Formats: sequence, structure tokens, C-alpha cells
Amino acid sequence: MTKLFNLGDLVDRSRDPGKIALIDLGDNAREYSHGELDRAANAVARGLRARGLAVGDRVAILSANRAAFLTAYFGVMRAGMVAVPVNYKFPAPTIAYILRDAEIKLVFADAQRADSVPQDMPLVIFGAKFDAFVDAGEFESVVPADDVAMFLYTSGSTGRPKGVPLTHRGHLWVVDTRVAALDRRDHRVLVAAPLYHMNALAVSKFAIAAHLTIILMPQFTAPGYIAAIAAHRATWLTSVPTMLAMVARERELLSHTDLSSVRIARMGSAPVSQALFAALRQILPNAGITNAYGTTEGGPCVYGPHPDGVAQPDISVGYPRPGQGARLVDGDNMDADQGVLHCRNPSVMPGYHNLPEKTAEVLSADGWYDTGDIMRRDENGFHYFVGRTDDMFNCGGENVYPSEVERLIERHPEVEQACVVAVPDAIKGFKPAAFVVAKAGAAPDAAAIKEFTLAHGPAYRHPRQVFFVVALPLTGTNKIDRNLLTERAVREAQAMESAE
Repeated sequence: MTKLFNLGDLVDRSRDPGKIALIDLGDNAREYSHGELDRAANAVARGLRARGLAVGDRVAILSANRAAFLTAYFGVMRAGMVAVPVNYKFPAPTIAYILRDAEIKLVFADAQRADSVPQDMPLVIFGAKFDAFVDAGEFESVVPADDVAMFLYTSGSTGRPKGVPLTHRGHLWVVDTRVAALDRRDHRVLVAAPLYHMNALAVSKFAIAAHLTIILMPQFTAPGYIAAIAAHRATWLTSVPTMLAMVARERELLSHTDLSSVRIARMGSAPVSQALFAALRQILPNAGITNAYGTTEGGPCVYGPHPDGVAQPDISVGYPRPGQGARLVDGDNMDADQGVLHCRNPSVMPGYHNLPEKTAEVLSADGWYDTGDIMRRDENGFHYFVGRTDDMFNCGGENVYPSEVERLIERHPEVEQACVVAVPDAIKGFKPAAFVVAKAGAAPDAAAIKEFTLAHGPAYRHPRQVFFVVALPLTGTNKIDRNLLTERAVREAQAMESAE
């Protein structure tokens, strides 16, 4: 394979160009070969150049998953421009803020999201206008000017979204690292997470570079996901844990659907419970199931397998990748058994866009990125997620990490899933409140959950309020929406106080 130099130019032209690269399951469902995707990305690059855009210009993509999203993404980078996928689930004012903050010169959008683009911004809508924009023909990918390939914007859970520039060099290293570890070349990779998120983008780039086949869903639904696995014989699943937890609840559909094709199921971007691992082993009997870790700013390859072949424990995020930096920091101790993860590798961002003070808070002069994620290390060197420094709260002088309480509650035999948030309290500072999804056919009550946590953990961790819900609400990246649940818990607590 030719040495890669541009993140938009990943097609392995030494292999069969007729092999199916993409099965697009959108409204106009069709298959695309590797050769077709290659030509389509070239046509986008030529269209951008014909439109007068220059190397280094930033081009946004505002769309649900579809083939044109990927060809636009790759084409922008081939032209030496910067691709900026945007979370279309943000409200219109936030989308407008991102487009202006990134100084976008052109927006590609699908028809459903085009109204969120400010009227004074150049817009090409996927469909007939996009078909007229592209320019078929040969194109020689550009050697990037300043190495920036794309901007991804953080979710903005603690304020306005922050632009994260990511480099060709760093994310080509990610692609190379993943391709080198590949066991076989006939995988069919199911992608249902949104392409504006690191999880889906990273696996899509890897699949193209490895000459695999992507099965692309326009958006995730649990029944649709199950159907896609069976219909297209998916062998590789990559998802946020919440997505597979929702799949596991479709018991009736699963009972008559063949998922035996799946060989690999990788979860990342959020904590995983032991109960979910147990459920997935029943559903996916032939699959190796692993928990992974990554951040937008630090990349998806912080961890890997143990160098001595020690099996990765289920809920571990893996072993620090040899030759790269991953250290646990506790105050002045830079090699703690539990502390905040700092990482340093080629895919770490160069710094936030236009936010030097925020950059200085998390990125050291010698390239160490402070993730804000607290990890612990076991006797074999594997790391485990404990919680976020900004999620931790103090209850009566004790530090509480929501993920620890969630794992405790999920050990209850009648509990499917739990989310714990902090509610202000005049005496304790904050108290835990829990939102619980019960297992099918089970009906635990709040008292039972409280008694269980008191019996199996310290008293300060037990939830003072327990709310039962059919499903936990999700953000645009399919993570649990803690902000929404916190608002509800605070309202309920205020209502109880008023009633008293």
C-alpha cells in the first residue's frame, strides 16, 4: 500500500477496486465500490477547487449519515481543506455559532438540516445541487499546508462547543495502528453512530484504508440495528454502550434473529457495566466483546492489548499502548494507581481553536493532554474508568463518582441500567439521585434500590431519590443526557421541599 499522507486519501488502490466499500441503508439505499468512493471523493475535491475555495479553507458537513457525507468528508481533505462535521442535533443558534467560529467558507447539508444554515453562508444541499456541484475526473491529493485535516466540536455540556483541530499526521497514525492490528480483510463493519462523532468517523476511515465493507445506517434505532446485522451479515460492531444496551432490550426480536455473523463488538465513548457484557455474550455468542476508550482531543488509540497477551478484563479500557504516553496523575504523583489520565500520542490535538486559555488548562507545553477522566490501574497494568473530574461531587465531605454508584445499582438483579446525578442539598452539599431502567418483567421499588446500595456500598453513595424510567434520554452522540436528568431531579427535589 502506498504510504499515506492525506487523511482524505485512504483507498488502497493495490486491491480490487470493485469490492463493495459501502452499503448505504438510507432512503436511496445502494452499494458503492471502493473505486466508486475514490472517484466520488475526487469529484468533490475538483468541485471545491472549481468553486474557488483554497487550501486551508474550512468546509462544514451538516447531515445525517449517508454516502455523500463520507465522499464530501474525504473530498474536502483531499483538496487540502479542513472538514468540519457538525452535530445536527444542536439547536440552530449553536450550529450557527459553530459555523461562524470555524470561519466556514461552504456548507454541505442534507435537505432536512439546510434550514439551520445561516442564509448568508454558501450552501450546497445533498441531492441534485450536490450532483451539479461535483466535477468528475482525476485529482491528485494535496499535501496539507499546516497538517490540520478536520475540526470536531465538543458537545458543549459545560458551555459553548469548543473546536478541536485534528491533524492528518496524527489520525493517519490512528489508521495505521488499527490496520496493522487487523485479523482479516473480509469484515463488514456496521456504523450507526453519527458521522459527526469521533467514534463513527474513526472506524469509517479505518474500514476504507483496510479495504473492508461499511454498512451505514442513517441513524440508530435498536430494531433497525438488529435487522441490519442479520440482513447484511455484519461481522464488526462499533458503538456507544447505550446503543448496545438498547439492542439488548429487544428480547422478542432477538429471539428470532440470527446474529451469529458478528465476530467483534467494540464499545467506547462511555462507561460499560458488567451486566451489559453478560447480556451481549448471550446475544452475540461468536463475538469477542471489548471496551475501548477515546476522546476527541486525545484520539481513540490511547489503549491497546496487553504486551504479554494477558486477557483484557471486561470493563477495563485496556492497557496503555507501549511507546505512547498514558499516565495517571494524583497531585504531584505522576505515576499513581488512581488519578486523572494524561495522554500523549500523535493524535492529540494541537490545541483548541481560538481558545488559548482553555488549551493551556488541558495541554502542557510538552504535549500531555489532561483528559479529566479518572482511571485506576490494576495489578496487571490495565486501566479502568472511575469517573469524570467534572462529574464528581461532594456529599457530606465524601467524594462521589456517579459511575461508581451506577455500577453498584446495576448489580441489582432487577436493574437493566442506571444513571446517577447530583442534586444540591443545604446540609450535605450534594446528594445522589438515580434514574433506573428495570429489566423486562421486573418491578423493583425505590426502597429496594436504596436498601441494596446501602447493603453493598458506603452509605454516602446511596441514592436519596430513585426515579424509574422506560429508557434513559440520549444526547446527539448517543450518550446518556445527564444534564436533562439533573434538571428533572432538581425540579423533583424542589417540589418535594415545597410540599413539605
